[in-house]
Amino acid sequence: MEELSWSEDYKLTWSDFKGKPIAGNDAVAVTASGITFSYSIQRENKIIKGFKTIVKAFFYPEHSWCKLDKVDTHVLGHEQLHFDITELHARLFRQRISKIQPHSTLPQTLQTLHATIDAELAAMQNKYDIESEYSINYEGQKKWKDSIAKRLLVLSKFKSK
Repeated sequence: MEELSWSEDYKLTWSDFKGKPIAGNDAVAVTASGITFSYSIQRENKIIKGFKTIVKAFFYPEHSWCKLDKVDTHVLGHEQLHFDITELHARLFRQRISKIQPHSTLPQTLQTLHATIDAELAAMQNKYDIESEYSINYEGQKKWKDSIAKRLLVLSKFKSK
């Protein structure tokens, strides 16, 4: 499956949306994005001594779609912000991981944290769509854009590389 990693230097274009629009869906565009997570644990005599993690924010072109005759740059900005919200949560995830010390139930801690971040991400994506009225409310969308930009800046030391 094709995936695009989030990058400060790359903004989505309509050509990135390669999926087929869902018949009967009122949306003019849908962004499929998410966070992937993996980890490895270093043990000595069954005692957890350390760990490494990989957290990435991805956009999935084949699962993202648009109705080209009904979209414009404003709608593209709305979809980009969905991807930026995914990156924000990847940064929050990395920040929270950075505070964890090795301990006996580390795998469960990491899995619980991943589930929590995924739930927070889904809730924020939904709230963004509601408050921006799926891009129809220009002022609502601008407030979100400004807020997410500030939050990404605050967490810049945890950005995707």
